[in-house]
Amino acid sequence: MIHNNDGFVANEVTHEFIEGDAFAKLDLIADQSCRLVITSPPYNIGKEYERDRRRTLDEYIQWLTPIVEKACDKVTDDGHLCWQVGNYVSNGEVFPLDYFFYEIITRKGFKLRNRIIWHFNFGLHAKKRFSGRYETLLWFSKSDSYFFQLEEVLVPQLYPGKRHAPSKGAKAGMPSGNPKGKNPTDYWTFDPDEVMKSNPIWDLPNVKANHPEKTVHPCQFPSELVERCVLALTEIGDTILDPFVGTGTSVIAAAIHGRRGIGIDQSLPYIKLAEQRLAAFQEGRLVTRPIGKEVRRPKVGERVATIPDEWAPAAE
Repeated sequence: MIHNNDGFVANEVTHEFIEGDAFAKLDLIADQSCRLVITSPPYNIGKEYERDRRRTLDEYIQWLTPIVEKACDKVTDDGHLCWQVGNYVSNGEVFPLDYFFYEIITRKGFKLRNRIIWHFNFGLHAKKRFSGRYETLLWFSKSDSYFFQLEEVLVPQLYPGKRHAPSKGAKAGMPSGNPKGKNPTDYWTFDPDEVMKSNPIWDLPNVKANHPEKTVHPCQFPSELVERCVLALTEIGDTILDPFVGTGTSVIAAAIHGRRGIGIDQSLPYIKLAEQRLAAFQEGRLVTRPIGKEVRRPKVGERVATIPDEWAPAAE
């Protein structure tokens, strides 16, 4: 079933949600028609939408390989594939999924440009190893002649007063930085005041309990993460494809910035929810976390930051 919604138009761009199996429905998308394919596939960790199809690691990779390969075919010659994954854990052993997808995607001729670490404070708890608090976003380009607009994601200079050394000739004593901002590298903090202190982590909260974007989906893509990729890797009017769109975050991120979004998902309830969220955005009712907003830290004296009485050491 294809949900073409004539009313779903933002910035004079029509968006599309497609219900069905990603491998089959990708045939509906023309090859080399998308400037950006960005997605976060199911991690095979037992979430409610995976419980009837839990796979071994080999089965999981075999299932996703043809989908990845077909998704690669949809990318324009100057376009990109962003594949965001976590880890597969079996009997306490961790298998980094980005390792497996690197092999698949580079076989299609794509080149890895950045391995971006998305860090968050709340996530998988563990007792026999350190708790997982990050996921990996692999950014590939299809060719060496790829589209990239750095100015859209520049961040404030950390040392705006830094100047060239006397040995720099005509530049000696002149400001050494770019007045428009600093390249955020592959380690983003999303904090405009603390940004990029040689720190390559994208530090933004995952979509949990009190996050403004939280829905019923247990593993939701934060809009902020997608928007950074949209701004840097595409321009207005481009098409963005997400073959595992879930609740529609990638399509909404495309709509926010004047791109066209196409999303595929096998779950009709999630497709319906994605349609509702897109409609809410177009009507000005959807709340998303502003891009670049500082991650909130508890203040001294707040109840959640106060050591509970139960933790106090027992009197001798």
